[in-house]
Amino acid sequence: MAADELLTFLQLRLGEEIHVGPWLTITQERIDRFAEVTGDIQWIHTDPERAAKESPYGTTIAHGYLTLSLLPYLTESNHPDFFQKNYPGMRMRVNYGTNKVRFPAPVRVNARIRARTVLAAIEPIGEAVQITYRITVEIEEEEKPACVAEFLARVYP
Repeated sequence: MAADELLTFLQLRLGEEIHVGPWLTITQERIDRFAEVTGDIQWIHTDPERAAKESPYGTTIAHGYLTLSLLPYLTESNHPDFFQKNYPGMRMRVNYGTNKVRFPAPVRVNARIRARTVLAAIEPIGEAVQITYRITVEIEEEEKPACVAEFLARVYP
């Protein structure tokens, strides 16, 4: 499939929710491992006893950037089935960056999160197509999302 054909295919899906990912439980072990890797060992993330006493959330919370770093898993965007369904004939997809990221609500330890992906914009860039996704990471049984991001990828047919 050539870039112009891919553009035509994607234009028909603009504004469409193209994926709802799996639920993922955010454990204290995952939070601690992220803290260790990033050096962000603030007590609100890593000290359950102190967080229970002093945090406004009554427990530890995940780092916002942990939630953001989980987008490939939560969107299943690197799964071969995702490629075939959303980009037939694609030979390569590259994460290009983010335009905007917000963390409206904290993710408490043991909460479950999942991502909803909307195809927000497309633009030809040379032989590639740049895609803007609007990704909302929901927290199960919470009104506000954990993360809202405009994510950019470049797809090469």
